[in-house]
Amino acid sequence: MNQIITITTEFIRLDALLKLGGALDTGGQAKFVIQNGEVLVNGEICTMRGKKMRDGDFAEYNGVRYTVRVTEG
Repeated sequence: MNQIITITTEFIRLDALLKLGGALDTGGQAKFVIQNGEVLVNGEICTMRGKKMRDGDFAEYNGVRYTVRVTEG
């Protein structure tokens, strides 16, 4: 499954992306799964919760891909 996350800023942090996409309910939960190596960013494990996700980047968690799309606000 692929979910497009549309933002109007230059980037979104990885933990905020997962929360915005509904993958997790809280930032604390997002921090936990990221630091445990459960999240892939652009196909590779990423343990940096503050990773800047830009247009076209994607994160994968629990079988769902969250792709960032930037639009003019």
